[in-house]
Amino acid sequence: MSSEPGTEPAKKARPAHNNRAETVFRSLATASGATIVAAIALIALFLLIRAVPSVMANDANFFTSTEFNTTNADHLRFGIRDLFMVTVLSAIFALVIAVPIGVGIALFLTHYAPKVLARPFAMLVDLLAAVPSIVFGLWGFLVLAPQIEPVQTFLNDKLGWFFLFSDGNVSIAGGGTIFTAGVVLAVMILPIITSVSREVFNLTPPAHIEAAHALGATKWEMVRMTVLPYGRSGVIAGSMLGLGRALGETIAVLVVLRTSAQAGHWSVFDGGYTFASKIASAASEFSSPLPTGAYIAAGFVLFALTFVVNALARLAAGGRVNG
Repeated sequence: MSSEPGTEPAKKARPAHNNRAETVFRSLATASGATIVAAIALIALFLLIRAVPSVMANDANFFTSTEFNTTNADHLRFGIRDLFMVTVLSAIFALVIAVPIGVGIALFLTHYAPKVLARPFAMLVDLLAAVPSIVFGLWGFLVLAPQIEPVQTFLNDKLGWFFLFSDGNVSIAGGGTIFTAGVVLAVMILPIITSVSREVFNLTPPAHIEAAHALGATKWEMVRMTVLPYGRSGVIAGSMLGLGRALGETIAVLVVLRTSAQAGHWSVFDGGYTFASKIASAASEFSSPLPTGAYIAAGFVLFALTFVVNALARLAAGGRVNG
């Protein structure tokens, strides 16, 4: 009993070694986070230092020019308009295809498929992430492109009045267009979107699901009212991870996309280079500082683009991810 009424027992003091361990752990965790931030800042600084001299020596407009000629170090003419167009268009097209399919697969595995089927099916989808990029590129070029050529021709004939499906700067024959590259990228990012969505849907509180059933909701109404709202931020996070993969994909796009000397028209039937494939295709030319700096400048734009995409994703997800 306490000596005075209403007096609470004194709290036990923490052992000194516990306080020291807490301090050490906090310091290590802070240092780990600071290391990532510092590494990103140093990468950005390196890219800027190497890119600025080339941009200053550029005889063309860096943002609006469709040229990318770095053969003569004394007369550089390079711009990122076409690179930006092909990169963004192919990545967004891939996302439009992959997100509905990925979310549908995740819902099937978590709420419709029997457990005996769900596990092996989920493993099969996850195994797609282990396939090398070059395999996807060869598959897209040799197998997929000829098969979807009739689809591209149909869309071009029927919807050619809309700029996205208008005539491109390369021939549809052979399928080396942004349309084909987008389908290949969609297959590549499908495991990422499916995996993240599946994990978030599995974390939906059982009480929410049971409450929906208690109110007489059907399976679809339960999914629409509880699972999808709860997993919204997770789906957005998985989609942005997939978008980041699509923006930075190199070898598969380099194999599939056909090059063109003409400027693009924001059509899915255009050809050309993405930022990553353009840099990879010219790696053998990185022997002179100024021409190399031109490609580093393009790489810096891609670096900044990924940050913008992630910032928008955080805003769309409300600054957090459920789970």
